[in-house]
Amino acid sequence: MDDVARVARLSRTTVSLVLSGKAGSSIPESTRERVRSVAMELGYVPNALASGLRRKTSDTIGLISDVVATTPFAGQMLHGAHEAAWQARKLIVLVNTEGDPEQERLGIKQMLERRVEGILYATMFHQVIDPPRGMEGVPVVLLDARTVDSSVPSVVPDDLGGARTAVQHLIEAGHRRIGMIQEDHGAPAAVERLMGYRQVLAEAGVVADLSLIARGSGDASGGLSAATMLLARPDPPTALFCFNDRMAMGAYRAARHLGLVIPNDLAIVGFDNHDVIAPWLDPPLTTVQLPHLEMGRSSMEHLLALIAGDIPLGTAPLQLRIACPLVVRESVSTPSS
Repeated sequence: MDDVARVARLSRTTVSLVLSGKAGSSIPESTRERVRSVAMELGYVPNALASGLRRKTSDTIGLISDVVATTPFAGQMLHGAHEAAWQARKLIVLVNTEGDPEQERLGIKQMLERRVEGILYATMFHQVIDPPRGMEGVPVVLLDARTVDSSVPSVVPDDLGGARTAVQHLIEAGHRRIGMIQEDHGAPAAVERLMGYRQVLAEAGVVADLSLIARGSGDASGGLSAATMLLARPDPPTALFCFNDRMAMGAYRAARHLGLVIPNDLAIVGFDNHDVIAPWLDPPLTTVQLPHLEMGRSSMEHLLALIAGDIPLGTAPLQLRIACPLVVRESVSTPSS
């Protein structure tokens, strides 16, 4: 700023008023234009930190993630959060902790030292967590995670509703003997997708057959082994609802090994809409979309509302569940006779 004042041959006070946008009518427009022109020629950049301290805002949002930042599948969450932040003219400072508690602690500490206005705390998949200490001084929203007691605002996918949509699609296609390929852990997504599967069967008047639920690791090999177990039975299911698209890919291989043609002999629905799997299977996989983009955008919008004071203090935290729509492709048809 001193250089601008020297070249423009004006006082530092005049230059400061013009560059801060506080110049009143007492400063002629020709003087303001001279200041702006010299500042541009000299490449003057305002000190955002000092300006933020004066305005009591940093225009910066912290984003803490475990491995989201290095996971291409969940990159849309970051994209959605960035879109919402940028529309509000906020910058995101991202710390990817790789699940290391010490990195997480230091990341939060340094964010707060840099006066972030709020923190978005993101996890790679829908899970119940105990948020780390140290974030109490700023608004916080959890992304793809929630607390047991719902004490912190959170945005998660509607896994229950997505599973209901998937199984209902199979019911409407005429299937009644529907198996489920389930991941073998108790994460919220697994619990809710199983619940949705059982709910829709019950509503359709189909007696639940627990032997049609097979579990395995949440990848193609787990899907292969679980699907093989179900399809090799003397009374196999006519359709499979798979916990995710990777397990569905394994189910495709199991069907092919047993001489079954999809969808003529077996219908399959996945979950995730994994863009390097679902459209490229043969036939392309009907699946449920995990709404990562909308989750990222909605969580950032809610955090910005908390920061702005648009959500009154003392009100119950928002627990937002984002709908998981069905993406219909070619892996489902009516059951063969």
